[in-house]
Amino acid sequence: MKKYDVKNCKILSAKQITEDIFDFIVYCPDFAPIAKPGQFAHIYVPGKTLRRPISICEIDKENNTLRFVFQIRGDGTRILSEFKEGMELDILAPLGNGFGLKDKEKKALFVGGGIGVPPLLGAAKHYGENATVCVGFRNKGAVILEEDFKNAGCSIKIATDDGSYGYHGLVTKLFEEEKPEIIYACGPTPMLKAVAAFAEKNGIECEISLEERMACGIGACLGCAVKLRNEENEEYMGHVCKDGPVFDYRKVVY
Repeated sequence: MKKYDVKNCKILSAKQITEDIFDFIVYCPDFAPIAKPGQFAHIYVPGKTLRRPISICEIDKENNTLRFVFQIRGDGTRILSEFKEGMELDILAPLGNGFGLKDKEKKALFVGGGIGVPPLLGAAKHYGENATVCVGFRNKGAVILEEDFKNAGCSIKIATDDGSYGYHGLVTKLFEEEKPEIIYACGPTPMLKAVAAFAEKNGIECEISLEERMACGIGACLGCAVKLRNEENEEYMGHVCKDGPVFDYRKVVY
Protein backbone atom coordinates (compact mmCIF):
# COMPACT_ATOMS: atom_id res chain seq x y z
CA MET A 1 0.00 0.00 0.00
CA LYS A 2 1.41 3.37 -0.97
CA LYS A 3 2.34 5.82 1.79
CA TYR A 4 2.49 8.91 -0.43
CA ASP A 5 -0.22 11.16 -1.84
CA VAL A 6 -0.80 14.39 -3.77
CA LYS A 7 -2.03 17.48 -1.94
CA ASN A 8 -2.16 21.25 -2.37
CA CYS A 9 -0.05 22.76 0.40
CA LYS A 10 0.11 26.43 1.39
CA ILE A 11 3.43 28.26 1.48
CA LEU A 12 3.85 29.92 4.88
CA SER A 13 7.26 31.43 4.15
CA ALA A 14 9.28 31.94 0.96
CA LYS A 15 12.77 33.42 1.22
CA GLN A 16 15.81 33.81 -0.99
CA ILE A 17 18.89 32.94 1.06
CA THR A 18 21.66 33.16 -1.56
CA GLU A 19 21.93 34.29 -5.16
CA ASP A 20 20.26 31.10 -6.42
CA ILE A 21 18.98 29.19 -3.36
CA PHE A 22 15.48 29.53 -1.91
CA ASP A 23 13.94 28.49 1.40
CA PHE A 24 10.24 27.54 1.60
CA ILE A 25 8.23 26.51 4.65
CA VAL A 26 5.03 24.79 3.58
CA TYR A 27 1.97 23.76 5.59
CA CYS A 28 1.56 20.02 4.92
CA PRO A 29 -0.76 18.46 7.55
CA ASP A 30 -1.06 15.24 5.54
CA PHE A 31 2.67 14.80 4.95
CA ALA A 32 4.53 16.24 7.95
CA PRO A 33 3.30 13.60 10.45
CA ILE A 34 4.63 10.72 8.32
CA ALA A 35 7.69 12.26 6.63
CA LYS A 36 11.22 11.22 7.60
CA PRO A 37 14.57 13.03 7.23
CA GLY A 38 16.17 12.09 3.93
CA GLN A 39 12.92 11.70 2.01
CA PHE A 40 11.88 14.03 -0.80
CA ALA A 41 8.85 15.56 -2.48
CA HIS A 42 7.85 15.94 -6.11
CA ILE A 43 6.50 19.43 -6.73
CA TYR A 44 4.42 20.39 -9.75
CA VAL A 45 5.64 23.42 -11.69
CA PRO A 46 3.12 25.20 -13.94
CA GLY A 47 3.85 24.71 -17.62
CA LYS A 48 6.13 21.72 -17.05
CA THR A 49 5.21 18.10 -17.70
CA LEU A 50 7.53 16.66 -15.07
CA ARG A 51 7.49 17.49 -11.38
CA ARG A 52 10.67 18.69 -9.67
CA PRO A 53 12.22 16.48 -6.96
CA ILE A 54 13.06 18.57 -3.89
CA SER A 55 14.64 17.11 -0.74
CA ILE A 56 12.92 17.64 2.58
CA CYS A 57 15.16 19.86 4.67
CA GLU A 58 13.20 19.93 7.94
CA ILE A 59 10.04 18.38 9.34
CA ASP A 60 8.02 20.17 12.02
CA LYS A 61 5.46 17.62 13.19
CA GLU A 62 4.06 19.95 15.84
CA ASN A 63 3.19 22.66 13.31
CA ASN A 64 2.62 20.27 10.39
CA THR A 65 5.18 21.92 8.12
CA LEU A 66 7.87 20.80 5.72
CA ARG A 67 10.85 22.93 4.80
CA PHE A 68 12.37 22.86 1.34
CA VAL A 69 15.72 24.50 0.53
CA PHE A 70 16.41 24.26 -3.21
CA GLN A 71 18.66 25.71 -5.87
CA ILE A 72 17.71 27.10 -9.28
CA ARG A 73 19.11 24.55 -11.70
CA GLY A 74 16.90 25.12 -14.71
CA ASP A 75 13.69 26.68 -15.93
CA GLY A 76 11.50 24.53 -13.66
CA THR A 77 13.20 25.45 -10.40
CA ARG A 78 13.36 29.08 -11.57
CA ILE A 79 9.58 29.08 -11.90
CA LEU A 80 9.28 27.40 -8.51
CA SER A 81 11.46 30.09 -6.94
CA GLU A 82 8.93 32.72 -8.02
CA PHE A 83 6.19 31.29 -5.80
CA LYS A 84 5.30 33.56 -2.88
CA GLU A 85 3.97 33.28 0.66
CA GLY A 86 0.26 32.41 0.63
CA MET A 87 0.38 30.53 -2.68
CA GLU A 88 -0.17 26.78 -2.88
CA LEU A 89 2.12 24.05 -4.15
CA ASP A 90 0.87 20.81 -5.70
CA ILE A 91 3.02 18.27 -3.84
CA LEU A 92 3.50 14.51 -4.17
CA ALA A 93 5.08 13.27 -0.93
CA PRO A 94 6.71 11.85 1.10
CA LEU A 95 8.78 9.84 -1.34
CA GLY A 96 11.76 7.49 -1.09
CA ASN A 97 13.56 5.96 1.84
CA GLY A 98 14.93 8.31 4.48
CA PHE A 99 17.87 8.09 6.85
CA GLY A 100 17.88 5.35 9.48
CA LEU A 101 18.15 7.38 12.68
CA LYS A 102 19.75 5.60 15.62
CA ASP A 103 20.00 6.26 19.36
CA LYS A 104 20.48 10.03 19.63
CA GLU A 105 23.31 9.45 22.10
CA LYS A 106 25.46 7.99 19.34
CA LYS A 107 28.21 10.17 17.92
CA ALA A 108 27.14 11.00 14.38
CA LEU A 109 29.09 12.58 11.51
CA PHE A 110 27.30 14.43 8.71
CA VAL A 111 29.10 15.25 5.47
CA GLY A 112 27.52 17.40 2.79
CA GLY A 113 28.41 19.34 -0.31
CA GLY A 114 26.52 22.25 -1.87
CA ILE A 115 22.80 21.61 -2.29
CA GLY A 116 23.41 18.17 -0.73
CA VAL A 117 23.53 19.92 2.65
CA PRO A 118 19.78 20.62 3.22
CA PRO A 119 18.72 16.94 3.38
CA LEU A 120 21.10 16.46 6.33
CA LEU A 121 19.59 19.08 8.65
CA GLY A 122 16.59 17.10 9.85
CA ALA A 123 18.70 14.06 10.69
CA ALA A 124 21.41 16.17 12.36
CA LYS A 125 18.79 17.77 14.63
CA HIS A 126 17.97 14.28 15.91
CA TYR A 127 21.52 13.92 17.27
CA GLY A 128 21.92 17.54 18.38
CA GLU A 129 25.15 18.07 20.32
CA ASN A 130 26.29 14.57 19.39
CA ALA A 131 26.43 15.55 15.72
CA THR A 132 29.49 16.88 13.92
CA VAL A 133 28.65 18.46 10.58
CA CYS A 134 31.30 18.88 7.87
CA VAL A 135 30.05 20.73 4.80
CA GLY A 136 31.64 22.19 1.70
CA PHE A 137 30.66 25.01 -0.68
CA ARG A 138 32.10 26.87 -3.67
CA ASN A 139 32.63 30.10 -1.75
CA LYS A 140 31.37 32.16 1.18
CA GLY A 141 28.36 33.39 -0.77
CA ALA A 142 27.16 29.82 -1.28
CA VAL A 143 27.23 28.84 2.41
CA ILE A 144 23.80 27.87 3.71
CA LEU A 145 22.22 26.60 6.95
CA GLU A 146 25.25 27.25 9.15
CA GLU A 147 23.14 28.90 11.87
CA ASP A 148 20.46 26.21 11.59
CA PHE A 149 22.96 23.48 12.44
CA LYS A 150 24.40 25.55 15.27
CA ASN A 151 20.94 26.24 16.69
CA ALA A 152 20.34 22.49 16.71
CA GLY A 153 23.40 22.09 18.93
CA CYS A 154 25.59 20.56 16.25
CA SER A 155 29.29 21.23 15.85
CA ILE A 156 29.89 22.49 12.32
CA LYS A 157 32.98 22.73 10.13
CA ILE A 158 32.91 24.49 6.77
CA ALA A 159 35.21 24.25 3.76
CA THR A 160 35.15 26.41 0.64
CA ASP A 161 36.80 25.75 -2.69
CA ASP A 162 38.31 29.23 -2.88
CA GLY A 163 39.14 29.67 0.81
CA SER A 164 36.83 32.65 1.22
CA TYR A 165 35.27 31.09 4.32
CA GLY A 166 36.36 28.36 6.70
CA TYR A 167 38.87 25.77 5.57
CA HIS A 168 40.42 26.25 2.13
CA GLY A 169 40.10 22.91 0.43
CA LEU A 170 38.00 19.77 0.17
CA VAL A 171 35.35 19.00 2.76
CA THR A 172 36.77 15.47 3.01
CA LYS A 173 39.78 16.89 4.84
CA LEU A 174 37.57 18.11 7.68
CA PHE A 175 36.60 14.71 9.07
CA GLU A 176 39.85 12.75 8.78
CA GLU A 177 40.39 12.85 12.56
CA GLU A 178 36.76 12.25 13.52
CA LYS A 179 35.73 9.00 15.23
CA PRO A 180 31.96 8.77 14.77
CA GLU A 181 29.72 5.78 15.40
CA ILE A 182 27.62 6.48 12.32
CA ILE A 183 27.97 8.63 9.20
CA TYR A 184 25.40 10.30 6.97
CA ALA A 185 26.35 12.00 3.70
CA CYS A 186 24.80 13.72 0.70
CA GLY A 187 26.57 15.52 -2.12
CA PRO A 188 28.73 15.06 -5.24
CA THR A 189 29.84 11.54 -6.16
CA PRO A 190 33.60 12.12 -5.53
CA MET A 191 32.76 13.29 -2.01
CA LEU A 192 30.52 10.27 -1.39
CA LYS A 193 33.26 7.92 -2.60
CA ALA A 194 35.70 9.49 -0.13
CA VAL A 195 33.16 9.18 2.69
CA ALA A 196 32.52 5.54 1.80
CA ALA A 197 36.26 4.82 1.80
CA PHE A 198 36.60 6.45 5.23
CA ALA A 199 33.70 4.39 6.58
CA GLU A 200 35.10 1.17 5.12
CA LYS A 201 38.60 1.80 6.45
CA ASN A 202 37.35 2.50 9.95
CA GLY A 203 34.50 0.00 10.09
CA ILE A 204 31.82 2.67 10.61
CA GLU A 205 28.14 2.35 9.71
CA CYS A 206 27.35 4.80 6.92
CA GLU A 207 24.35 5.93 4.89
CA ILE A 208 24.60 8.05 1.76
CA SER A 209 21.94 9.97 -0.14
CA LEU A 210 22.33 10.01 -3.91
CA GLU A 211 21.46 12.98 -6.09
CA GLU A 212 19.77 12.02 -9.37
CA ARG A 213 17.20 13.50 -11.75
CA MET A 214 14.02 11.70 -10.67
CA ALA A 215 11.32 12.24 -13.29
CA CYS A 216 8.43 10.29 -11.76
CA GLY A 217 9.55 9.82 -8.14
CA ILE A 218 7.88 6.43 -7.71
CA GLY A 219 9.97 4.03 -9.80
CA ALA A 220 7.72 3.98 -12.86
CA CYS A 221 9.83 5.80 -15.47
CA LEU A 222 13.16 4.09 -14.68
CA GLY A 223 14.98 7.35 -15.35
CA CYS A 224 17.08 7.38 -12.17
CA ALA A 225 18.67 3.96 -12.59
CA VAL A 226 21.74 3.31 -10.48
CA LYS A 227 24.06 0.33 -10.20
CA LEU A 228 23.75 -1.39 -6.81
CA ARG A 229 25.24 -4.42 -5.07
CA ASN A 230 23.22 -7.07 -3.22
CA GLU A 231 24.21 -9.11 -0.16
CA GLU A 232 25.86 -11.73 -2.40
CA ASN A 233 28.00 -8.93 -3.90
CA GLU A 234 26.20 -9.26 -7.22
CA GLU A 235 25.53 -6.09 -9.20
CA TYR A 236 22.05 -5.11 -10.34
CA MET A 237 20.21 -1.99 -11.47
CA GLY A 238 18.07 -0.21 -8.91
CA HIS A 239 16.43 3.20 -8.80
CA VAL A 240 17.28 6.18 -6.65
CA CYS A 241 13.68 7.34 -6.19
CA LYS A 242 12.25 3.97 -5.10
CA ASP A 243 15.21 2.13 -3.57
CA GLY A 244 16.80 5.30 -2.15
CA PRO A 245 17.64 8.10 -2.21
CA VAL A 246 19.32 6.90 1.00
CA PHE A 247 21.43 3.74 0.76
CA ASP A 248 23.82 1.78 2.92
CA TYR A 249 27.15 2.86 1.43
CA ARG A 250 28.12 -0.74 0.72
CA LYS A 251 25.22 -1.18 -1.72
CA VAL A 252 26.28 1.54 -4.16
CA VAL A 253 28.58 0.75 -7.09
CA TYR A 254 30.48 3.92 -7.99
